[in-house]
Amino acid sequence: MSDSPPINLTNQFLIAMPGMSDGNFAGAVVYMCEHTERGALGLIINRPIEIGVQQLFEKVDLVLERDDLLSTPVYLGGPVQTERGFVLHEQLDEEGGHYSSTLKIDGGLEMTTSRDVLEAMANGAGPRKVLITLGYSGWSAGQLEEEIGRNGWLTVAADREIIFDTPVEDRYDRALSLLGIDRGFLSSEAGHA
Repeated sequence: MSDSPPINLTNQFLIAMPGMSDGNFAGAVVYMCEHTERGALGLIINRPIEIGVQQLFEKVDLVLERDDLLSTPVYLGGPVQTERGFVLHEQLDEEGGHYSSTLKIDGGLEMTTSRDVLEAMANGAGPRKVLITLGYSGWSAGQLEEEIGRNGWLTVAADREIIFDTPVEDRYDRALSLLGIDRGFLSSEAGHA
């Protein structure tokens, strides 16, 4: 163990390196919702699945009345609890706490797992900027730090425009550009000096 201070990757992107051997994360950009000494939780923001938001709402017996969400995809947030929904959204106001199960993320976003956010959205209310996933990405204490040490991930401060306003096929390259890196310069081989 080193005596270096713990890193906190909350409100950061994890960008999978080209050599990522775990198929769950190859080519992934993960938005980190929480990172503590107990572990980490994030949502993959660039892996849409076959189901759209409208079909998801139908599956939970809700009628979606917001035209802005009708053709929005649902994403695979990660390999953990893929039967459960996670809604990453803008903070509604400074007070927060509008839903029964919301994690307020340092940096201004929130992640809600309770049905009441879906009910609000179905009725035309709720947050305007949303990314809905099934499942999440999770790491036990020290696991993520170990993966970063093995050159599995690059990290950079998150940009909410990439999450909510960038076409999904451009999110990986846009996240890399935050570091001034072009995908063509990355090697799938890890090197150590």
